[in-house]
Amino acid sequence: MAKRQKISTANCLFAAANCSYYKPVHFSADRFQELSADEAASLIRTGQTIAVGGFTPAGSVKAVTRALADRIGNGPGDPFRIRLLSSASTDANVDEALASVGAISYRVPYQSSSTLRKQINCRSVEFVDMHLSTMMPLLKSGALGAIDFAIFEAAAVSGDGRILLTSSVGAVPTFARLARAIIIEINAYHPDSLEGLHDIYELAAPPNTREVPIYRSSDRIGATLLQVDPKKIIAVVRTNMPDAPPPFQPVDDISKKIGGNIVEFLLNERLKGRIPPEFLPLQAGVGNVSNALMAELCSNQAFPPFDMYSELLQDTAFEGIESGQIRFASSAGLALSPNVLQRVYGDLATYRRKLVLRPQEITNHPEVIRRLGLIGINTALEVDIWGNVNSTHVCGSHIINGIGGSGDFTRNCCISIFATPSIAKGGSVSCVVPLCSHIDHTEHDTQIFATEWGIADLRGRGPRERAKLIIDNCAHPDFRPMLLDAMNHSPEGRVGIDIDRAFAVHRAYAKTGSMRPSTEES
Repeated sequence: MAKRQKISTANCLFAAANCSYYKPVHFSADRFQELSADEAASLIRTGQTIAVGGFTPAGSVKAVTRALADRIGNGPGDPFRIRLLSSASTDANVDEALASVGAISYRVPYQSSSTLRKQINCRSVEFVDMHLSTMMPLLKSGALGAIDFAIFEAAAVSGDGRILLTSSVGAVPTFARLARAIIIEINAYHPDSLEGLHDIYELAAPPNTREVPIYRSSDRIGATLLQVDPKKIIAVVRTNMPDAPPPFQPVDDISKKIGGNIVEFLLNERLKGRIPPEFLPLQAGVGNVSNALMAELCSNQAFPPFDMYSELLQDTAFEGIESGQIRFASSAGLALSPNVLQRVYGDLATYRRKLVLRPQEITNHPEVIRRLGLIGINTALEVDIWGNVNSTHVCGSHIINGIGGSGDFTRNCCISIFATPSIAKGGSVSCVVPLCSHIDHTEHDTQIFATEWGIADLRGRGPRERAKLIIDNCAHPDFRPMLLDAMNHSPEGRVGIDIDRAFAVHRAYAKTGSMRPSTEES
């Protein structure tokens, strides 16, 4: 067996000399100026760029941004607007609070606020929808501008600038290093016994970038604490506030069927020798459908134990860890309900051996994803008969949240699966369409489509073969005649998209609220 390359600290900006060793640290924030959330918010000026920590509501900033929104909402004078960067989505104390007072002028790379969504779609906020893995290289190159403040959450801080993060890492290491000043929310809700859960490792910028030495999901390559220049910490704010992830809906019959179809497909791939007997690590996207899929994967007795290498872990993943179905899990954040998070915090000695939290530039790094041979499972808003996927925009114009990390995994996974119900809006909308109204993932990157009706394996298939497989195996029967008509009336050419028919169902939906055949335009 080839000897593995020794980890070089030249490859990263934060690395541990002995990354597997757990050593308690004496934490004290006495050296730093302690302010109230209102006092810290008063340091921020209009026009500045603020980078906030958290990965989804996991470890999200909670107090300072809320205080800033209250200050703006209560204050007279000229409009106060900031440029806002984050790791991914946040909780209501960031996007929703700031958008509700019109405080955001620019947003990158992802959001999930209903108020901010409206402002983006009304073009009053400039939103840059970006692959999560690409933001850090752009930040390091200076293409996204300078960061005035990095504001993030910690469980504890030492006097020499070593920081114990909470339930996520996300982009905080890069934000903290590049920011001119740092404000830390020390959140007592998260215990300082978290030390040993994180693996902080930041890639150097080109031309000094080196390979990421991860060969298994469980490999640890960095430091347990984030080291920053203590001179940059201008304030600490004391809080005691839980993470607030949105509640998941109960698993419905359609999600169970989709999950069952995926499990059957993966077991067949294993029988055929396309997946090794010990299986491959899994990545799963976010949301109710993905949570339901993970529940099916973890409860099916025929499915072998597996590792996870994902950007986010939800409740069902931890049920899998507790049952032994998931052997080890790597993630950028823990989007857990309060009860599950407290179960984890109550047994950290065990979870340090089964879990690691990393920066998103590592969890979403194409090199690592491809090397580990991940099986990726993500959700789609709509898919078309040619194999394209729309993850972000309704009818091609109105964004929902953003692309997130789905593109990072889709293009680089060993096996990439997109899951979606075949219909939406009570059956008035087909999630399989003649042509996607917005394309996030092209036919060149997609492999497997899954709905409650079955699986379409697109690997190695030409355009018309793909179309027939998708229509026959994934589309709802009520919409299959319409889709076959679109395929059969396509003009000559390799793909042969009929421009007149391509968006007929979307035009019908815009006019009547339904894609049903009786409402289609001819």
